[in-house]
Amino acid sequence: MSEDVRIALVAEGPTDKIVIEAALKAILPRTFVLTFLQPEATRPEMGSGWCGVLKWCDAFSRRGVASLEVDPLLFRYDMIILHIDADVAGKNYADCGLECPQLAAQSGWAVLPGPTDCPPPQNATQYLEKCLLSWLGLARRGGRTVHCIPSKAVESWLSVAVLPAGDPLLTSVECRLDLAKKLAILPKGRRVKEKSNVDYQANAPQLQGRWADIRLACSQAADFEAQVLAIPLP
Repeated sequence: MSEDVRIALVAEGPTDKIVIEAALKAILPRTFVLTFLQPEATRPEMGSGWCGVLKWCDAFSRRGVASLEVDPLLFRYDMIILHIDADVAGKNYADCGLECPQLAAQSGWAVLPGPTDCPPPQNATQYLEKCLLSWLGLARRGGRTVHCIPSKAVESWLSVAVLPAGDPLLTSVECRLDLAKKLAILPKGRRVKEKSNVDYQANAPQLQGRWADIRLACSQAADFEAQVLAIPLP
C-alpha cells in the first residue's frame, strides 16, 4: 500500500491553505499529508501574507542551498508548494518594512510593482514566477516545486465554486480585485466572510467537487494542476 504523499506548503495565510488543500484533493489520485511551513505560529517574526512568503524565501536563500529539494529542512517532502496571489504584482517592497527596499536592491530581487494589466492574467503571474525565484536566490524552479499563483487572488477559485454559472461576479473572474469583499456581502446562507477559516472550510467540499469548472474558468488553476501532476511521486 502506497504511503501518503508528503507535501509542504508556503502560503500567504490559512484560508489559502484551505483552498489549495481542497484543490489537491481534487487533483491527486492518492492521499496526502499537507504540512503548513509558512505562516508558522512558532516564528511570528515572519508575519503572514505575501510579506511572510517573501521573508520565508529570503531566509531560505541565506542558507545557501542549491535548491529547495536538497535543503536539509525540506528534502523529505515529495512536493513543495509556494503560494502568492497575483495581486502581489502591484505591491511595493516597502509594504514589508522600511528595510525591505534596500534589501531588495542588495539581493537582486525582481522589481515591484511589476506588470498588473489583466487580461491576460499571465502578465502578472509569469512575472511573479521570476519574483519568487529571485527571493529564493534560484535560477529555476526545482523538479518537486510548484508555484501556485491564483489571479488576482485565490478567491477567484472560490467564487467559481460557490457561485452559479453566469453570475456577474464571474465575468473576468481572474482579473477582479474585489471578489473577497463581494463574497462577504452575499445574502445570508451564501455569504463567505473574508478570510474566515470557518466559512472557507465549509465551502472546501464544494471547491473540491467543482474543480473541473474552476480549472476551465481560471487559467491559473489549470496551470497549478499541470504543475502538480508533473511532479514524479514515489
